[in-house]
Amino acid sequence: MVLPESMVPDEFPDPPVTPKDAATVVLLRDTSAGIEAFLLRRVVGMAFAGGMSVFPGGGVDRRDADADIAWAGPPAEWWASKFACPVPLARSLVCAAVRETFEESGVLLAGPSADSVVSDTQPYAGARKSLVEREFSFAEFLADTGLVLRADLLRPWANWVTPAEEPRRYDTKFFIAALPEGQRADGSTSEADHAEWRRPADAIDMWKAGERGLLPPTWMTLTELGEKATVADAMATDRTISKIIPKVIREGRILRPVLPGDPAYDRAVGHLDARPDDTLG
Repeated sequence: MVLPESMVPDEFPDPPVTPKDAATVVLLRDTSAGIEAFLLRRVVGMAFAGGMSVFPGGGVDRRDADADIAWAGPPAEWWASKFACPVPLARSLVCAAVRETFEESGVLLAGPSADSVVSDTQPYAGARKSLVEREFSFAEFLADTGLVLRADLLRPWANWVTPAEEPRRYDTKFFIAALPEGQRADGSTSEADHAEWRRPADAIDMWKAGERGLLPPTWMTLTELGEKATVADAMATDRTISKIIPKVIREGRILRPVLPGDPAYDRAVGHLDARPDDTLG
């Protein structure tokens, strides 16, 4: 795999940029053909991952740290232990995961009580738009609507950090969640021009054929989920999570990301060794 030209920075930052905290949610559903994941194709020209097919997600907002948010499920301390991060950050990450999923796909992992989930999100369409425009916080939205964040509908999956070569970096916690009964995922976000449900194997085949663009965290996650027979199997998986930080290796005039475990990982270039004028072969 080589880096798409749009992903090769004009120059590499020195020192590397400090990653911003972010959360991504892989929405899953069962079909007669097997498990499917929801993917959004980011608008070409976006500053980060333009043209790539990704899962819903985004950066943590400072207001995601609101400790008064209505919450059901594993407490922030449990999430902190899973992601090896401070408790306040864990709370913010879970809130950001649910908020971003709602903003980008219309799927709302919340309900009127600790053991229920909304089945129709249309009544909240206006609030969804207001959340995107940052007119109020997610905690305020939940309080105004009498809804409870359902942290128990999420499961921790992975932690990926953008390579040091990138001018925009994210320390992203990956979650998985089953599509709630009655709800529908859509692509009604200005950040995407296409939305689809795909079996993991099919999405990877389309990537290999050059029909979709996938970054390492996406194709790796799809590969892992493709080994699960059902959504319940995926949700029941108890994973040990550690940070995965891809490196970049230069092969002639080609920049190629490599992952831990790749024989080339230990000899991958440092962020100052790659040249800004490297192009793709």
